[in-house]
Amino acid sequence: MSSPTSFEDYLVIGCMRCDKGGTDRCKVLPFVNELRHLRSLLAETDLVEEMKWSVPAYTLNGKNVIMLGAFVHHASLSFFKGAIVDDPKGLLVRPGENTQASRQLRITSLDQILELETEIRALIASAIDVERRGLKVERVRHEAVACKELQAKFDAQPAFKAAFEALTPGRQRAYHLHFNQAKQAKTRVARIAKYEAAILDGKGMNDVYRKN
Repeated sequence: MSSPTSFEDYLVIGCMRCDKGGTDRCKVLPFVNELRHLRSLLAETDLVEEMKWSVPAYTLNGKNVIMLGAFVHHASLSFFKGAIVDDPKGLLVRPGENTQASRQLRITSLDQILELETEIRALIASAIDVERRGLKVERVRHEAVACKELQAKFDAQPAFKAAFEALTPGRQRAYHLHFNQAKQAKTRVARIAKYEAAILDGKGMNDVYRKN
């Protein structure tokens, strides 16, 4: 089954990025009502609905502003520049410890949306204002350090190390973050092995995702 091409497709088959897509185990199915209601709030704005990365995305003048999606335990509105969205009640959360720009509003029930509807509209309006004004999130560059498993791979395969160091700094940082985020050594080893061919081919993680 192919990836979803519309919001309605997404509600039925999910993003199709895992083996649960298109089945009754899809993580989207428990949150259909919540996703529909969140979409109705987005439809009140000037944002344009598109499908990107197999999920509904909302853009302004071609710029990504918000993504709508579902995870195992919640539905979410993901704000691309959430770090500088006006959030007086602290409703937005950082998706990962290394995330700098994006923030999520996590929703677990329709009642929660109804209770926070005014605040959600305000968050969406602030995100649109941020984009209209061309504001940027000030990013802090952290020195990327190879985990011991990656360093061991470098020591064992000089050609692999050379290929990694030939990648752009952004691609290197993305790999370092992905590898270092794994808490167990076996997971770090598995992640390195998964992307070995791509690294040797001079590709970054996003290049692999786009190809898939």
